[in-house]
Parts: sequence; C-alpha cells; structure tokens
Amino acid sequence: ARYQCLSMHLTVVTLYGVFTNHYSANGPSRCLLLELLDISVSELLLHSSNQGCSMWMIQHCARDVLEALAFLHHKGYVHADLKPRNILWSAEEECFKLIDFGLSFKEGNQDVKYIQTDGYRAPEAELQNCLAQAGLQSETECTSAVDLWSLGIVLLEMFSGMKLKHTVQSQEWKTNSSAIIDRIFASEGVVNSAIPAYHLRDLIKSMLHCDQGKRASAEKALCSPFFSIPFAPHIEDLVMLPTPVLRLLNVLSDASLQCEEEYEDILEDIREECQKYGPVVSLLIPKENPGKGQVFVEYANAGDSKAAQKMLTGKIFDGKFVVATFYPLSAYKRGYLYQNLL
Repeated sequence: ARYQCLSMHLTVVTLYGVFTNHYSANGPSRCLLLELLDISVSELLLHSSNQGCSMWMIQHCARDVLEALAFLHHKGYVHADLKPRNILWSAEEECFKLIDFGLSFKEGNQDVKYIQTDGYRAPEAELQNCLAQAGLQSETECTSAVDLWSLGIVLLEMFSGMKLKHTVQSQEWKTNSSAIIDRIFASEGVVNSAIPAYHLRDLIKSMLHCDQGKRASAEKALCSPFFSIPFAPHIEDLVMLPTPVLRLLNVLSDASLQCEEEYEDILEDIREECQKYGPVVSLLIPKENPGKGQVFVEYANAGDSKAAQKMLTGKIFDGKFVVATFYPLSAYKRGYLYQNLL
C-alpha cells in the first residue's frame, strides 16, 4: 500500500503489481513488479570519474529528485536511503526516478532501527544508528531532513566526480564542511569550476547543515536560482541517457543539403534504414542552423531508439562513419535544437 501511494508521482518508480513467490529457498516472499529503468547515477559517476557530470545533468537530476522528495515529504514519508544507485534514468519519461523504499518510514513513526547508507548518512541518523547498536534510544528524531542531506552529498559527488565517503567522515568535515565545499568548487581539477556554479554551491550547502532544523526543505530547495539557469547537455550526456529520439551526426554534407533531389533520396534511405529497428514517428533534417545537417529520428519508444543507436553507431553511410546519440524528446517536440554541444 505504501509503494502504491508513493509510486503515483512521475519521478518515483512506478509499481505495476505485487505477487508472492512460494518457491524461494527461505519460504514465501513478497515480490514487487516495478517499471524497468535505465542507467543509475552510480554508473554515471563511474563514467565521469575525476571530471564531474555536466551542469545540465546535475540540474536535471537535482530537480527530478527534489520533486520526488517534495511529493514524498508532503505525504509524510522519509525515503531514508537516498544514494546514487537508488536514482535511475527513465528513457521513456526522460527524467531521473527515485527507487528502493525498503528503509522508508512515516515521519514520527520510524519502524526501522538503522537508516541510510554509509557516506550518505545525515549526522542525526549516524547518532541514532550508533545508539541503537548500543541498545539506547536517540532523543533526536530523524525527519525528512535526512533525505536532503543525502541528496546534497550526491550532488557534490556529481559535481566533483569524486566519491566523498572518507571526506564526509573526516574530522575536518565535521569541523568545517562549508570550507571543504568551497575548496571543491574552487578546485582547478574540477572541469566545472570554469562555469559560475555559485548557485549550485549554495544549494548544496543549504542541504548540508549539520543542524537538521536549518536544512532546506525539498520545496524550498526547488526555488533555488540554480534551476533558472538554461544549461545545454554535453554530447556525453546524449550518449549516456537514452530517449525515444535519436540524433545522427556525420551523415550529410553541405552539398547534399543544397541539392533537393539528392536530399530527398538521402532522406528516404535514412528512413528506410531507421525503420529496421522500429516504427519511425517523425524524421527531421534541418537545412539551416541550428542543427544543420543533423538527422533527428523519433521512435515510438525508447527501446527501439536504443536498438537503433547500438546498430547505427559506426555504420558507414555515404562513405562516412555515423555517430549516433540520443536527444531530449522535450526539446525536439518544442523544435529546440542545440547548435553547439560540448
């Protein structure tokens, strides 16, 4: 019932059904049938190791997870295990989704002793877990603020490209975490440091107050100026995050675009090739910038798009090696084509 209540939000994993497995080794067990999602933030961090994720990806993830948390907290629930592997990308709905509510509880009625994962655990949860291990009860109750702490660490890891488990467990962090955050944002080793990221830094700091009473709520965090900055995705983002739209590069020359007959022939050839992997809803090849010469193929679903991306990447078309990435469906539908992708 709890899962059914919580999975009603776009950025929370969808529950399709519940069944009992009577044949498991340890006796009957309840199983949840959840939607199939794609890459996790944990995997994205592996790919961006020591460089950090793009600001577009960080903003997208932060907004989606905060919207999920605002919904959960409004319903009175605490997720209590927010970490990179519990945030997954939905190719069909083009958003990050929150999964795994195994440790979640109703605020004010905590029914699990140990909450959160090492490295993403809020100070008050750390204290509560230690006391519980000693058979004692904490005077400080864990609230929805523990989720904001975890998200703050996740976003700091996405920005820095570093795992911060040992950093947040250090005495220096406990003494002055704000100075460490400043140092991470000023680091020359962080690619993103060239971008004015003060709003992101302040947003993260607002989530990482040691005093849970001073921590920003999910609703308040969504009002951060960071979310008003229009970032564009990097090409790596469009390779990593599947959508129903495929973008093909290195296919058409300027001469092909100028000759109407050649353009129509190529258009038909591309449509025929792309339809091998699933029904094509629409196909667009802009003749002018932005997007000049790029091929945009919209499939009926992301599964077909993923199959096409896998098969078309590196394929030779008209003597040229094709580069295939995904493309945000929302931007494509609005007719917004990013001209320059870093």
